[in-house]
Amino acid sequence: MDFDHKPRILFLYGSLRERSYSRLLAEEAARIVTDFGAEGKFFDPRGLPLYGAEPDTHPKVQELRELSLWSEGQVWSSPELHGNISGLMKTQIDWIPLSIGAIRPTQGRTLAVMQVSGGSQSFNAVNTMRLLGRWMRMFTIPNQSSVAKAYQEFHEDGRMKQSAYRDRVVDVMEELYRFTRLLRERVDELSDRHSERKAKAAQAIAEAAEKAVQS
Repeated sequence: MDFDHKPRILFLYGSLRERSYSRLLAEEAARIVTDFGAEGKFFDPRGLPLYGAEPDTHPKVQELRELSLWSEGQVWSSPELHGNISGLMKTQIDWIPLSIGAIRPTQGRTLAVMQVSGGSQSFNAVNTMRLLGRWMRMFTIPNQSSVAKAYQEFHEDGRMKQSAYRDRVVDVMEELYRFTRLLRERVDELSDRHSERKAKAAQAIAEAAEKAVQS
């Protein structure tokens, strides 16, 4: 494959509020990672149905899945609600399947996780997203961002104030950019699994036997 293009990063955020701090954090992270040389795209979750409430042919579901396939890395930014990620964040992740036929929309992508809290600093949401990222067969980078009392950390125009919290976001995006560039050329090798090779070989034998019977 040709990897001359900029690393492709998809941003998901977990709140529909007019002043959504998970979205503002994602937007700040996007500005930073594009300065490093990446290309960023956002999925707007407005209009995305609850998982299972509509068929997967729904336009918003198709849009989300196409963006996941486009991406080489992703950033998930969620508020912490009742000690966990938001329902909207989980809905987005639920709509991205482990596989679509022979295609895996998330396997081998890098992932950075971030959260915002209204109170003291917590890591419940990022810990949940790490679990989900592993389940989705993504390479979740070691660094992460958790912004406490997020309402204090952004200017009126939505830009993040200079602080140790913003410095951490820079660290996370720098790490995501580097990991994405390093891993995207080796994804096929790194995500190659014995069990999947075995299943494909068995399927090929079965198909060959069926053709032999038919002929």
